[in-house]
Order: sequence, then C-alpha cells, then structure tokens
Amino acid sequence: MSSILTNNSAMVALQTLKSINNDLSKTQSMISTGKEVASAKDNSAVWAISKVMESDVKGFKAISESLSLGESSVAVARNGAETVTDLLTDMKEKIVAAQGENVDRTKLQADIDALSDQITSVVGAAQFNGLNLLKGTDDVNVLSSLDRDSTGEVTSSNITVARQDLSTDKGVYGTGGGDLTPNVTAADGAANAAGAGGGEFSNSGNTFTLALASPTAAASNTFNLQVAGETVTFTSAATGNTATSVAAGLTAALNAAGIEGISATDATGTITITSSSQFEDVEVNFSTTDGTATAAVNGGVAGAGGAGFTGETISARASTVTFGATANVAEGDGYRVSIGGVAYDYVAGKGETTEDVARGLKSVIDGAGIENITTRVVQDSTTNEWVLQLDNDGADLALTVEGSSGGEATGGLVALGTLDVTTQDGVDAAIANIETMIDTTIDAAAAFGSSQGRIETQSDFISQLTDSLRSGIGALVDADMEETSARLQALQVQQQLGVQSLSIANQAPQTILSLFR
Repeated sequence: MSSILTNNSAMVALQTLKSINNDLSKTQSMISTGKEVASAKDNSAVWAISKVMESDVKGFKAISESLSLGESSVAVARNGAETVTDLLTDMKEKIVAAQGENVDRTKLQADIDALSDQITSVVGAAQFNGLNLLKGTDDVNVLSSLDRDSTGEVTSSNITVARQDLSTDKGVYGTGGGDLTPNVTAADGAANAAGAGGGEFSNSGNTFTLALASPTAAASNTFNLQVAGETVTFTSAATGNTATSVAAGLTAALNAAGIEGISATDATGTITITSSSQFEDVEVNFSTTDGTATAAVNGGVAGAGGAGFTGETISARASTVTFGATANVAEGDGYRVSIGGVAYDYVAGKGETTEDVARGLKSVIDGAGIENITTRVVQDSTTNEWVLQLDNDGADLALTVEGSSGGEATGGLVALGTLDVTTQDGVDAAIANIETMIDTTIDAAAAFGSSQGRIETQSDFISQLTDSLRSGIGALVDADMEETSARLQALQVQQQLGVQSLSIANQAPQTILSLFR
C-alpha cells in the first residue's frame, strides 16, 4: 500500500540520519575538547570521580608549595646550625690554646668574644619568611598531605619540625607551676662529714682524718697506710709506742712518698690528710700486724686494722646537686641552685633530660665566675643519677636547690657570652662547656637535616602522586584520539549515505503521480 500521507521509509531514514548526526556531534566535541567525558551528562559517575580527583590534584599543588616553603625554612636553619658548629669549633681551638702558659690570654679572649658575637648574629639571621627555627621551642608543622579514606573523608597530615633553640636567652623561671623540689637534692660539702664507708671533703678544709687508737706499746709492728693507690709503711719501736708516735711515723712516711696532691699532718694520734686534686677518688686504707690497733675515719666507727682495715673513699671534695634517676623533665621545668644566697636558674626545653639540666646549671654557674667555685657533671654508676658537683676552695657557702614548672626554656647556648679564658679556672670551665655547646649544635643540625630529608622525600612523593592522579583522570575522561578520528570519518560517510537514503525515501511518493497521468 502506498500513501502520500505516511512515508515510513522517509521516517526510518530520518531517524537514522538524526542518530548519525548526534554521534557525529559528540565525536566532533570529543575532538575539539579532547575529552570523552566533558560534562556530567556524558557519564555522570565518571565525571563525578574525575572532579573529586581534580580537586585533590589542586590540593596537592598547594601542598607542594607548602613543602617547598617548609624545606627552604629548614634548610636555612640547618645551614645556620652547621655554621654555628663550625664557629664553636674555632672557639674551642682558641680555648685549648689558652691552656698554654706562654700565651696571651687577653688576645685569645678577644677572639672568643668576636666569635661569640658572630654566632649570635648567625642565630638571629637564620630566618626564612620571618620563621626562625633556631629560637624558641614551639614545633612548626609543615602541611605534607591530604589523606582521603574509603568513605570520602579527608584529613590533612603534617611533618613536625622541632625548633632547636641555639639562643643565649636566660629563660624565665616558673613561679606558678608545680613544685619539682622532690626531683632534686642538694648536699652541702661542709655538712657532709664522711662516716665509715664513704664521704666527701668539706668545702673549707678539704681534709680526711684517720684517728689511731690502742697500738701495742711494747712490740714492733708494721703499719701500712694506702692513699690514692700508693702505700707507705711505718714500723714501730720495740717499746714505748703510742697512738701519737705511730701517727707521727706514718705522717712522715706519707709526706716523704711525694704523692701528687696529697699532704699530711699529725697531732695527738690523728693523721690529717689533705688533697689538692679536684673531683678525683682518694681512697685511704689502713692495716697493721697488731690486731688490737684500731682507726676511726673522719670521726666514723673505728675498725680493727689487723685484717687489713678498709677506710674511706672520697669521691669528690664537692657539694652536690643530685637529680633523681626516675625524675622526668618537661619543657618549662626550672631548677634553681642558690649559692651563698645568689640564685642560678636553668629552665629545660622540649625533650631535655636530667643530664641536660645538670649541664645547663653547670654552664650558668660557670658563667657567673664565682670565685673559688669549679663544677663538674658526673653520673653515679650505681644509681644512674646525674650529679652536679660544685668544688669550693674558699669559705663555706650555703647551698640550696629548688624546682618549679611552668617557666620559659633557657637557650641552648646560654653560656656562650660568659666563656672566660683569662684565668685557669675559666679555661677549665670553658673547655667543658664548649664541648656541651658543640654537642648541642651538632644535634640541632642533625635534627634539621633529618627533617629536611623527610620533607624532600615527601615533596618528591607528592609530585609523583600528582602525576599519577592526573594520569588516572586522563584515563577516565580523555578521548582516544586515534579511535575518535577513525570514528569521525566513518560517521561522515554514514551521514552522506543517510542523506542520500532520506532523499530516495522522500522521492518515493512522486511515483504515485504516474498513476494519474
């Protein structure tokens, strides 16, 4: 049946041509935009995924900039710490040179002061965009990543860079914080008379006494006295021996032995031994063939000498400040040592230990230049406690110690400006303190180097991750141009054929006219 009102062939040809034109339009859009999914209508799921990933890429670009800024800041701080280490090493050379007798210590002190000023200048200038990591104790966070979990929740990650305080700030001793006094004890040397088994020199006398009693009067006996590892011997007479005569004989033998730093006097049966050496163990042992003879050490319990009586070991002729082995140190914890009524403070920084506090107090006290006072920091091998020893060659000074939290940390180079090589005591203190400061700056430079390396690694990872995300987005939405080009040519051919097909279908009703001729 033929109809001039309904041309089914034309309708089919028209629909086919519309479909071809629609596909051709999409293909031309893909060629012009380069994307297979250019909008949500193309593929809503893929478009949504790609947009989330594109937002992450922009976020990682900002993170990359943050990492670059952080890396530069840490690099400046590391270079500053390394420079300070080199300058402190130069300063150490000057301090060691000051040990010599035929040197101009005044000129060496001038060099040390100049180096100190240079170090202060370096620390002050080691900033990037206003951020100085060589001052203060607050950590600095560098934005390092955006982490998206399976639920789509996003959290940020940071690389924490710890400041390394290389300033000379004295800090602020906390007055409103917790009481830290139980963590530390003070022992004033003048009040620490040695008893049996151990003791210390007094500040005022630096002496050690051995009181003899009950030697046999009518027998020749051998008395041995060991001091600082050297033994002297005295043999008593056959008759008429007394504690006084034996003490006099041992004293003469001891002085004749010429033991370095040791001298002795005697009076009424008591030998008084004096040591001039500082912070060295001085052990005194007494023995005799006369089993009835006894000796009392520094007023302690008398012991029999027949079997080889062991006397005293003097660990130091010093007052002590002892930090408990279990004491914890937090940032802002301050400890105050008062000597003769004058307070010397050290406030701990982040991550410091009782050893750091003890060495910090030593630096502060040394820097004060107290006459006749020298210091040393040791660790008790039995208790593992860190001990600050204060040796006093002058009159007894009252020693007290206290602690309080809530302060502001003392700078790591607090003793820098007080190094003094114009005196021998100053040189001795400077050598110990310069080593502490060098260790501090080496640790600081190492910490910054580790942080910088981590930031560089993260920066490289973020760069690679961004490339991977971009590649993934491209795989989702980019058009395959080879395939699209071939499809365009095919659709253009199909379009031409569709037009011809529609033209033929539209001409079909004209054949009906021949029936009316």
